Amino acid sequence: MTNENTSRRDFMKTTGKACIAAGLATSILPSLSCTHKAHAQTAIRAIPYTQTPLPYVYNALEPVIDAQTMELHYTKHAASYAKNLSEAMQAENVNTRQTSLEQLLVNISKYSIKMRNNAGGHYNHELFWQSMNAPSAAPMPSGKLLAAVEKDFNSFATFQNEFNNAAKNCFGSGWAWLMMTNDKKLVIGSTPDQDNPLMDVSPLRGMPLFGLDVWEHAYYLKYQNRRPEYITEWWKTVNWDFIQQRFEAMI
Repeated sequence: MTNENTSRRDFMKTTGKACIAAGLATSILPSLSCTHKAHAQTAIRAIPYTQTPLPYVYNALEPVIDAQTMELHYTKHAASYAKNLSEAMQAENVNTRQTSLEQLLVNISKYSIKMRNNAGGHYNHELFWQSMNAPSAAPMPSGKLLAAVEKDFNSFATFQNEFNNAAKNCFGSGWAWLMMTNDKKLVIGSTPDQDNPLMDVSPLRGMPLFGLDVWEHAYYLKYQNRRPEYITEWWKTVNWDFIQQRFEAMI
């Protein structure tokens, strides 16, 4: 095979993956175009079926998230979702070459409860890790994302307060989300357990920009029952660069 043929094959493979990324969001974001193929593949469809390495060391988010919590969260809780997801995929004959994780979530009603819980748990945690970085991060977004937040929530402070309330008021275990709807509007909401806005069984529908884990295992060693304190402190770790990349790939 010539280098020219190899390059063409690689180009078609990459382009195809990007178009799948656009296609999976059709019911949620119809206007996501293959013109965003490279950017969307990186910023939106960067979540594989297997657990990826944590993008920082366990103590990187201290003092907000302590090293022991991070290690247990990643190596025990999140790892179990990835393991159980693999088992469910084998049992239910999911072809990972033909079906992306996002496509699976969009059609999760066709699968078992085990698939729903663990596909959601894996996706949610993989996005969660990428949505955080060292507490010296920028305190708020900028550019187009900030403009969209101010348009849809009037101010960043109002947005932050609404998000905090969604996280605080999530009964029991679950997630708070910032997502984009099919009309390009930013919306805040919460889902129970390991559900997320991609799922066709969720009343909250959209493309997640980021989510906050409010299961007790995410914060209990440091904050005990003080969920509001955990939520307030968590903002110091938000990776706005990553979230802005996701947002810009969607518009």
